[in-house]
Amino acid sequence: MEEKLKIKVSIADRVYPMTVSSDQEQSLRLAAQKINKTIKHFEDNYAVRDKQDVLAMSALQFASKIEQNQIDTNSTQIEINHRLISLNDELEKYIS
Repeated sequence: MEEKLKIKVSIADRVYPMTVSSDQEQSLRLAAQKINKTIKHFEDNYAVRDKQDVLAMSALQFASKIEQNQIDTNSTQIEINHRLISLNDELEKYIS
């Protein structure tokens, strides 16, 4: 049975207690650090009214990166499929 850990993660000056598996702990802590770094960047470089604004801007930035990665991955997969079909056609010609 996988060990569960009780951890506290701080985001935007708020502490969130969580129960996580041991293999999730590091990624959650790193994610919280990235979120806090992004929040600080927005607070330092833009006129923001409150934490909700920087949290929304941070969420949008992270979601945008995920969407762009999915688009890039899909494009790469399509290109790989085209190349495999082309290679397969060449092999069939060679074998015939």
